[in-house]
Amino acid sequence: MLRRWPSGRWTAPGATRDGAGRAMNEVQFIAALRTLPLHAGAHGLMDDVARLGLLVLTTDTLVEGVHFLPGDDAADVAWKLVATTLSDIAAKGATPIGVLLNYPLSDDSWDGGFLAGFSEALLEFGCALLGGDTVCLPQGSPRVLSLTAIGDAIDMPWRTGAKSGDALYVTGTIGDAGPGLACARHGAPTSADEAALIAAYRRPVPLLAQGRALAPHVHAMMDVSDGLLIDAARMAQASGLSVTIDLASVPLSPAFCACVGDDRAARMAAVTAGDDYQLLFALRPGVRVPVQACRVGTFGPGQGLSLLDGAEFVPLPARLGFQHGG
Repeated sequence: MLRRWPSGRWTAPGATRDGAGRAMNEVQFIAALRTLPLHAGAHGLMDDVARLGLLVLTTDTLVEGVHFLPGDDAADVAWKLVATTLSDIAAKGATPIGVLLNYPLSDDSWDGGFLAGFSEALLEFGCALLGGDTVCLPQGSPRVLSLTAIGDAIDMPWRTGAKSGDALYVTGTIGDAGPGLACARHGAPTSADEAALIAAYRRPVPLLAQGRALAPHVHAMMDVSDGLLIDAARMAQASGLSVTIDLASVPLSPAFCACVGDDRAARMAAVTAGDDYQLLFALRPGVRVPVQACRVGTFGPGQGLSLLDGAEFVPLPARLGFQHGG
């Protein structure tokens, strides 16, 4: 899906490379898209969804070798495709209506496994198939899987609505998928903790019920897909604010702590790893939070991201999270 970030440099409508011949990165390409005629429902491309009336629309793509490993089980890949796409629906407090699948045919075994996992995920999350498209890729090409989801919502919090003084909260725990990917690369898990981390990477869960419970109360909400730091910074930038995050307050799972640790380096790895699919939301202090969540930061005037570790300010890492194209 398109990930939003501060506008980058743009050369001319229709260009795909900058003046030096380098491929545009994600920042620059989204900035370019904002120069095109935009539907009002696109909300200036400042979110991961569009809105048409009460309908919420989003699309997501998984690329082999980028978002999943070539050796990952096809059923797990199908589950992850559905879950990651519906996570954007959850972040808008919406209820899924249906999905459209774009699928590259490959071999009967992989296709059959994908269909099994796809069906399992649709049934688990109460969603139905509306249609889609099938294609064939050249032999040996990485698989590219795209899913569009449609939901409906009455109260829909954009990521642009945070207010100065709001508290920043996150549901669940952060950081499991990063070491889960590392464990998956090394083969079978050697402990229950490693198995839990691999499951977090391969089978995330969209927080649909939590999103609906939060939507009437929060000022802004999005899911954590590319990393807590980069996604919090995106929410702050979209809202015209600064945000301060406390590493010491970031919730970690027992499995993460057992396999990675609980020191500053481990926490920094957790907040930059991505693939969490937890809900990140801005709420006025003192308002009762209707779901289990942890306060991790505060919005204020100005711009940019600041990082604390308890009472100590710490430098930002060179990489805040995952971003396509560098």
